[in-house]
Amino acid sequence: MTKAARSAPTLLLGILLLASSALAAALPPHTPVPGGLAVLDLGHAEGMPPVARYQGRRLAVTKDAGRWYALVGIPLTAKPGEHQVELSGGHRIAFRVQPKAYETQHITIKDKRKVNPYKKDLERIARERKRIQAALRHFRETTALPLAFRMPVEGEISSPFGLRRYFNNQPRKPHSGLDIAAPEGTPIRAPAAGVVLDEGDFFFNGNTVFIDHGQGLVTMYCHMSRIDVQPGERVATGQVIGAVGSTGRVTGPHLHWGVSLNDARIDPRILLQAGKIREAR
Repeated sequence: MTKAARSAPTLLLGILLLASSALAAALPPHTPVPGGLAVLDLGHAEGMPPVARYQGRRLAVTKDAGRWYALVGIPLTAKPGEHQVELSGGHRIAFRVQPKAYETQHITIKDKRKVNPYKKDLERIARERKRIQAALRHFRETTALPLAFRMPVEGEISSPFGLRRYFNNQPRKPHSGLDIAAPEGTPIRAPAAGVVLDEGDFFFNGNTVFIDHGQGLVTMYCHMSRIDVQPGERVATGQVIGAVGSTGRVTGPHLHWGVSLNDARIDPRILLQAGKIREAR
């Protein structure tokens, strides 16, 4: 047997592995933990995409390699164990959420009002909470669902996702996004195409933009020094939407980047991983 003949099976195996990898790369990594994303196979992609719900929220459904997949954003409050997704017709699919421990972070805020707001602040915060919830719960039907994100700003990650936070030694909700430290005025770019849902100045979040990417996938950009887009505007991948700032509750200039899927805040790095896989193909 010649050397070329002996190497043929190895070459064929390599081609098959690359093909398999290419098919899998169209989907984000399956990360069924609190703050993660579960990828569930719904069967052969025939006809209209199935309707799937988790905890009453509509799920994003996408097609890959001739099959439908549900993408389940898992909230940070989710308990480990069996969870279920409801399909039309009363069918259910079970999946297991694995435990994950996040680190603790203590932050000192000089503006104590941002830790213990005044009464008039609480009224404003309540109004803004409804507005924020409306944006993060938005669901727009679309066939194109961007799943390979780019970093929205050049900088270092100063606070990772999921940290159990204490402000001035007072416990607060876990960190539901990714903090990227960068100089004031650094351009912020859309990590994927979408439509601007809302923008404005919020008590805790400062200047903020919400982008709808379709099917309940919404991204949020906080503490901006300026906003360059407006509601209803379509943005392309890489388009500048504003600049890094230090508005709202901050200790210095940075971007808080949040990703919400079916109203669950997930680790943005999951979709960044999908982008790295695709770029490597």
